[in-house]
Amino acid sequence: MRNIFKTTIVVFTALLFFNCSNKSSSNTSRLTGLAFNNPKYGNFIKGKYDPDQKPPLGMVTIEGGSFTMGQVQDDVMFDWNTTPRKMHVRSFYMDEAEVTNSEYFLYVQYMKEVFNPAEERYRHIYSSTLPDTIVWRKSLGNTDILTENYFRHPAYSDYPVVGVSWIQANEYCKWRTNAVNLKTLIDKGHIQNIFEMDTISNFFDTDVFLTDDSKLFDGDTTIYKRGIGQTLRKRGEPRPDRDAFRGRKITKADGILTQRFRLPTEAEWEFAAKANIENREYNNIRGRKKYAWDGKYTRSKSKRSRGDQLANFKQGKGEYSGLSGWSSDGADIPNTIKSYPPNGFGLYDMSGNVAEWVADVYRPIIDNEANDFNYYRGNLFTKKLIDAKGNVVFAENDENTKVEYDTLPNGKIVPKYIPGSIKYVPITKSDVTLRRNFARANNANIGDGDLLSTRFYEDDADSFNNRPSMYNSPKKPTRIIDSITGNVILKNDDKRRTTLISDKTRVYKGGSWADGEYWLDPGQRRYLPEYMATNYIGFRCVSDKLGPISSGKRRARNPSR
Repeated sequence: MRNIFKTTIVVFTALLFFNCSNKSSSNTSRLTGLAFNNPKYGNFIKGKYDPDQKPPLGMVTIEGGSFTMGQVQDDVMFDWNTTPRKMHVRSFYMDEAEVTNSEYFLYVQYMKEVFNPAEERYRHIYSSTLPDTIVWRKSLGNTDILTENYFRHPAYSDYPVVGVSWIQANEYCKWRTNAVNLKTLIDKGHIQNIFEMDTISNFFDTDVFLTDDSKLFDGDTTIYKRGIGQTLRKRGEPRPDRDAFRGRKITKADGILTQRFRLPTEAEWEFAAKANIENREYNNIRGRKKYAWDGKYTRSKSKRSRGDQLANFKQGKGEYSGLSGWSSDGADIPNTIKSYPPNGFGLYDMSGNVAEWVADVYRPIIDNEANDFNYYRGNLFTKKLIDAKGNVVFAENDENTKVEYDTLPNGKIVPKYIPGSIKYVPITKSDVTLRRNFARANNANIGDGDLLSTRFYEDDADSFNNRPSMYNSPKKPTRIIDSITGNVILKNDDKRRTTLISDKTRVYKGGSWADGEYWLDPGQRRYLPEYMATNYIGFRCVSDKLGPISSGKRRARNPSR
């Protein structure tokens, strides 16, 4: 017994020594011996990585893998745009439910406070964030109560936001990235709580913070409380004040700031909705799933809720919720999030409630022969705008500078750049010289609608622009300024058009409260111009998972029975 005790002590001590030595060596270059994060040795950066990183607030981890994209049970529309294709998706984080009215209203209030619409130059920034509440109106329907109350009334605060265009959803994702990073820096003591300060604007942009933090907070650098690590103090220099900035500035290499939030790609959304993790056997799929949940029926089989629908959708003509006293799906419009059981990944309402925007530009064909790894159509590769002096160009935010706006085809006015943010421009030909992985900035129509995908591939660019377009979609209206009133007048495209498919057309996935059962299949897909909104399309965000494809211990390869 005594020998066993001694052996245990020796093993424990050895393990402790190994862990300590391993921990200490992690701050030293394995190949050169130079110390990381040490001001005596140049303060070279090596950030810390947590292999057991937790998902961002409100999100769940989606472990990546292979799946069959576009595989559906029915194709009664015979449009053949859901042809099965084998795809691989990387791991990512996804909102467990759609963005709600209260969450989006937080964004609207924040933007209103930072960019006061009472100032003429900010007037259109606030209005560009507002959902289109008029989407609830019907020519032959009494729905004004929803127009007036659905977005702002607390009775609907936990309902998914609708009336939001793809452009607005994309801007919300950018703001969420900045809001989360700002809160992180405040909580970790790197920045003062600017929400308690009334003398400065609380605009924060992650890219600006990493590029030149003196451009934030009206140039008031006293807001920054402390940096990373320590800096060497020369002999004879006075000790800095307690509240003075110490250490070095935070960089992306430190791993403190969160990855950006964005809309999911179509492949990511469909992979997450199908959740084949719950119907696999070893490395094979046991049958196909028609819905986000396991099973081929839309009604619950449990004794407590037998007969109730497992999603919120339209069950037939005039059948939005069932008979009075027996509400089979619990709602006649969008319902409170998490009202129905989650799928195998822990995601709610991937079938039903509201359809959801995804990032992709719509095309009838998904070209997995070109790429079967994290497929996405819509890449626009950009770079920071640099002036003649080599400085990064910012969208100025002073009283003497006008905000740059753009007018959408439906007349909505949106800012080209948020004041104070960094200006980005598409990459140029010189940036892609001798590259093999991509050859241009805008890849929305690559391989489908561009010059090389037609029989006129030998044309030069000017000749090709004079030929009929593959997708005869409406052109952007001409913007005219009335010489008398100064108002903007849009002259719409009056030529005969045959399709809505264009480089500004985005995919939306999933069925909604206003759709029939057919659209509940995650493999189905539809499209709409990115500047339009409806009363049945919402959205949720995703964020990239860094590091290994899985977190923590591996699960058993064979499913439990």
